[in-house]
Amino acid sequence: MRLRNVPGSREAIAESIFVVHDEEQMKGKWHELFGNDNPIHIEIGMGKGTFIIESARRNPNINYIGIEKYSSVLIRAIEKLEQEYNSSDERPLKNLFFIRMDAEYIENVFDKDEIDYIYLNFSDPWPKDRNAKRRLTSGRFLERYINIMKPSGRVAFKTDNNELFDFSVDSAKENNWNIHVLTRDLHNSEYNEGNIMTEYEKKFSGLGHKINLMIISY
Repeated sequence: MRLRNVPGSREAIAESIFVVHDEEQMKGKWHELFGNDNPIHIEIGMGKGTFIIESARRNPNINYIGIEKYSSVLIRAIEKLEQEYNSSDERPLKNLFFIRMDAEYIENVFDKDEIDYIYLNFSDPWPKDRNAKRRLTSGRFLERYINIMKPSGRVAFKTDNNELFDFSVDSAKENNWNIHVLTRDLHNSEYNEGNIMTEYEKKFSGLGHKINLMIISY
């Protein structure tokens, strides 16, 4: 999918108080940034931030970090928080920060046992077989998650793409992960209670697509 460039987005991101710019220097020190020992949840590929912003708003005792590699998308999440900041004297959602980076480098940014929960929402399916290793649920990425999550940590994956979901379920099994939740119709299941929809989730469910959910641990 071609993303439209947003003029000035990189400059705005570089100046934003909501973005961590020296992320590799924070490895093992994220609790210091938040100023507490609350659990840390990350969303990889956060898009325009609808899911993670609402998650942080509902759960003030959890620290959230949104990861997005595209400046033209990340800037939209920043704008949402800036609107609140401009109408208040206090920084909104002190339990939320963003990082602009590629997911391939998460081991450079997070230390062993530092992350409690990982969200993968409507990730790029990379449909061609030769790109399978780039999928965020491939064995290559699952290994990275093991290296940053606590033993009790979990990964939640949502998508409307059935082929990607089948691949992800097989990948979890092949790499010896435990599957705790698996549904191919989230919105009509018991797991929908408290579900926070992403931009894509609203769009695709509105078109009649069923939403798949898998929650796994290692």
